[in-house]
Amino acid sequence: DILLYRSEIVPVGEDQVPHLELTREVARKFNSVFGETFAEPAEVLSRGAKILGTDGVNKMSKSLGNCIYLDDEDEEISKKLAGAMTDPARKRRSDPGDPEVCNIFNYHRVFSTQEEIDACAEGCRTAGIGCVDCKKIVAGHIRETVAPIRERRRELLARPGDVRDILEDGAKRARPIAEDTMEEVRQKVGIVLK
Repeated sequence: DILLYRSEIVPVGEDQVPHLELTREVARKFNSVFGETFAEPAEVLSRGAKILGTDGVNKMSKSLGNCIYLDDEDEEISKKLAGAMTDPARKRRSDPGDPEVCNIFNYHRVFSTQEEIDACAEGCRTAGIGCVDCKKIVAGHIRETVAPIRERRRELLARPGDVRDILEDGAKRARPIAEDTMEEVRQKVGIVLK
């Protein structure tokens, strides 16, 4: 698992891609001047590379109050999704919608099965399913996904010493790798520490 620190593959969301490009540019410049030292990271985008907040406009943000937290209780998840933005052109249950402009459909792409995604898309286009029904399906999947995360968080919060030990162990294993890299950088740049 120490090899992961040297990995060239970085799983990111769409809004982190520019940061990775900046990192690649710095690595390229350093490598061209001082010799091959840093790997150029490559992004890996998942199905959920860009998920907007429940407002359907902005990225999920604590300060905007449009996010679902991993430790939200089931009722809170359902409540947040109930008020979440859907296809703005679909005003009534009987209006056909466009799942491609519906933010909740993006949540389906991440959390639902392919059969459910297809059924919800068809139901939206034909007004065969309402937004409330669609939200209930995805809410159930989000609750299933975060339940074990929420439980693990509770367990760890009950044992703060264990969390501290895990962090210290990770730092202890990462430190020699970082020190070796920094020593290599200092040698190539010509910096001598006394």
